Amino acid sequence: MTDVVINIDGLSVRYGTRAAVERATLAVPVGSVYALLGRNGAGKSSLVRCMLGQQRPSEGRVTLFGRDVWREREELMQRVGIVSEEADAPPDMRVSAIAKFCASVYRGWQQPAFASRLDRFEVSPSARFGNLSKGQKKQVSLALALAMTPELIVLDDPTLGLDVVARKSLFEEVITELAERGITVFLTTHDLAGIETLADRVAIMKNGRVVLEEELETLKSRFRRIRSTGAEPEGVVMSRKWGSGAEMVVSNYDDADAARFGAAEVGAMSLEEIFIAVDADGGVV
Repeated sequence: MTDVVINIDGLSVRYGTRAAVERATLAVPVGSVYALLGRNGAGKSSLVRCMLGQQRPSEGRVTLFGRDVWREREELMQRVGIVSEEADAPPDMRVSAIAKFCASVYRGWQQPAFASRLDRFEVSPSARFGNLSKGQKKQVSLALALAMTPELIVLDDPTLGLDVVARKSLFEEVITELAERGITVFLTTHDLAGIETLADRVAIMKNGRVVLEEELETLKSRFRRIRSTGAEPEGVVMSRKWGSGAEMVVSNYDDADAARFGAAEVGAMSLEEIFIAVDADGGVV
């Protein structure tokens, strides 16, 4: 499919008898911002490693730009920028030397763009990587990833351990790059509030399975927190006692149905609230 950058079809990853990923399927459209969510141990890291051709799946197939990533990884990585969870480079290596090395590897390297981004981040090219703060290391990693003019950028929990200002700065850089070049972004994150206004589409993993995958606005439109004294409606994900009735999270809400089940209060839900409800639920929604 030419309009899909990442296609994961029936992906399974097993370590001995333990299944880390079980028959995961998802597709990332061109030019979208796609967020993969899940608690620690949900299977996100294994899926991302397979997606980048770093690990061979036990079953299933992953394609990037319509090509098998396991077989053609070297060539495909010329088109992919990566910001890993833990920014890593030799601690004694200067930032300028890291950039020089990357310039020798990536055909699309843009030194002026890298230098400009470093200047905005207020990071000196002569600084040793090991002397940078955690936030600065992430900023350098992002600058490196974007300087090779990627068509796809993969952000693996990029804001982990960063303060509010550093998180905002990182996401603003990504948003700017999206507006200027229309690159596709795939990210895993625990910062749900930070990506709620950024993501187009989300998937939620639980116990190795993709239990939800859809456009963010569609997801938010069908989830509601309802307080009701009437009969319990269909699609209840969570429920607890509320006075003489119940407070429920409903996954298939329709305004026309509110009167039918006696809704006293109906409230919209944030992405974080939806994630907590889906993660707590025993099934697929």
